[in-house]
Amino acid sequence: MTYPAGSSTPPIDLCTADVATLAAAYAARALSPVEVAQACLDRARAVQPTLNPCAFIDDETTLAAARQSEARWMRQAALGPLDGVPATIKDLLLSAGWPTLRGSRAIDPDQPWDEDSPPVARLREAGAVFIAKTTTPEFGHKGVTESPLAGITRNPWYPEVTPGGSSGGAAVAAAAGIAALNLGTDGGGSIRIPASFTGIFGLKPSFGRVPSWPPSPFARLAHVGPMTRTVTDAALMLNAIARPDWRDWYAQPYPAQDFTTHLNAGLKGLRIGYAPTINDEVVDEDVAAAVAAAVAVFGNEGAVVERIDLALPDARRMFQILWTTGAAVMAAGMSEDQRRHFDRSLGAAIAIGQGFSAVDLGTAEFKRAALARVMAELHQRYDLILTPSLPVTAFTTGQNQPGQAGSTEWNDWTPFSYPFNLTGQPAASIPCGFDRDGLPVGLQIVGPVGADALVLRAARGYERVCPIALPPLDI
Repeated sequence: MTYPAGSSTPPIDLCTADVATLAAAYAARALSPVEVAQACLDRARAVQPTLNPCAFIDDETTLAAARQSEARWMRQAALGPLDGVPATIKDLLLSAGWPTLRGSRAIDPDQPWDEDSPPVARLREAGAVFIAKTTTPEFGHKGVTESPLAGITRNPWYPEVTPGGSSGGAAVAAAAGIAALNLGTDGGGSIRIPASFTGIFGLKPSFGRVPSWPPSPFARLAHVGPMTRTVTDAALMLNAIARPDWRDWYAQPYPAQDFTTHLNAGLKGLRIGYAPTINDEVVDEDVAAAVAAAVAVFGNEGAVVERIDLALPDARRMFQILWTTGAAVMAAGMSEDQRRHFDRSLGAAIAIGQGFSAVDLGTAEFKRAALARVMAELHQRYDLILTPSLPVTAFTTGQNQPGQAGSTEWNDWTPFSYPFNLTGQPAASIPCGFDRDGLPVGLQIVGPVGADALVLRAARGYERVCPIALPPLDI
């Protein structure tokens, strides 16, 4: 399908169009899901040698799904606004017919691969067209996207720097125009870190908002959420993936709500607590300036903003215990032959986790409940909390943290993300400017448990004033 000759409708960039634009064009028979899928496959192939965001691409399956979507739109039987919209799946999430290797040489690719994880199933039921599985560090264990299996994934703003992780491939897929809808996971910042580094929108929903299966070894730290180029697309995506699935006993009761209903209600009247840092962590000067300017937008738009000092005692220690024991649990189910393939930093995390006792783990859970109460009490005064997403911008590939090649401690430089995995709160990263080198800076928006719609509303209110910019691609 193409626009009719003489049409006054502006041409659509097939690779970066949002959900509403695609759905309207499909409904008008001005554009076909097949054309869009082919354009996105071509984009994926074009950027793959430089950026490496894709772990698996299957043109035949993708185009077959696009043809089915086209047929539905042609007979006016579309499954909804996501029908025919390009999507990607992080290579930690099961997808029927495609392997899920988790960035690891330890996983046998010769398996049936006959099951969808819940969010993949919901997107498939909504008619989304899967373009690729996206890269992840091995088992999603660190904050950059480099693995023994897939190699190094790079940032579309500057390929010399990392896109962050562990959902780095998904972030690049969004920023580089491979797909409008991208599934990420977040056990300590793995949606928000790459969203901040690549300048896209990413939401870690409330814990249990998006059902998941099989259960993550990182248990109640692990979330699944949308990574998109617009806030509205994330809300539409959450409408689909938040639907119930009997396999996840951690899942919250299905909210049966449309996350777009109050999306454009604006910022006026919101009570905002602005924390320039957490636990007195040092923030890069450019990051601090960009975040402060973004917070000023909230005030200019009618929010009531108050600067706060935010202390979350023992958060790092709690997270280290819970995270590394999860890694140890994952490794315990594998053979010595499998474990010899592990990334060195994963092996280090496993060794740390094996050194903790049951009392250590129980104490961490007990303190976690106290931390959650601290945040719940804070939200009696403030609807939302604003912080930097990260204290730094993207750094050179080939290292796990800025300035320290070979370090295994990725959570040293992510002090603003993992606390909200401990508390289970919804938290989003939205781009709010650039540093002096032209690298994106992220603003984090945190809400009370269950207030996913409010976080989305605030993000959309900011986006309306400061639209998200995409990197210029030379392909």
